[in-house]
Amino acid sequence: MNKWYKNNTLLMILSVFVFVGGYFFLRLAYHISDKMPFTQEIILIVLGTLATVLITAMLLNKQTEVELQKEQSIKFLELKSETYQKIIDLMEEIVEKRVVTKEDKNRLIFNTHRVALVASVSVLNEYQQFLEAFNKETKDGVVSVEDANHLNEALARLTIYIRKDLVGELDTQSGLDIEKINRQILSNATITKY
Repeated sequence: MNKWYKNNTLLMILSVFVFVGGYFFLRLAYHISDKMPFTQEIILIVLGTLATVLITAMLLNKQTEVELQKEQSIKFLELKSETYQKIIDLMEEIVEKRVVTKEDKNRLIFNTHRVALVASVSVLNEYQQFLEAFNKETKDGVVSVEDANHLNEALARLTIYIRKDLVGELDTQSGLDIEKINRQILSNATITKY
């Protein structure tokens, strides 16, 4: 019954029943109540009230469903943003101290699991490329200037996919040139050399 109520099916069936039943009831009541004053008007008021209540319930049910979906989408977007921000913060921390510790690798592993929960397929694919670059550049445990530059470029490529995952629809709707944005992100990464 809850599924029917959520889909407004039950309310629609009740509305149809009220209108069809009301029509036949009115036809019968008009003939019976011809001689009594105001009976026809009272019957119309009752049927109108029932129809109004059912339509209002249907509209409120749909509005509540839409608001819940909107709230879930906002929470999920916040979770995505927070997860992606943790990766960027971790990379900043590693590059600043120029050493990769076991703790850093463990944090990256757990961030990998967080990314797997929220990321789009394209982010997951690019994140794999980023991890390969990270492992290659930090296998000796030290982050040289050259390693930092390569990590910065790999992170910039990942950032393009993260941006697309978070605000890609808004960029498309606003008519922005996506390729220009991507080139700018990569250009910014190459300008900021260590």
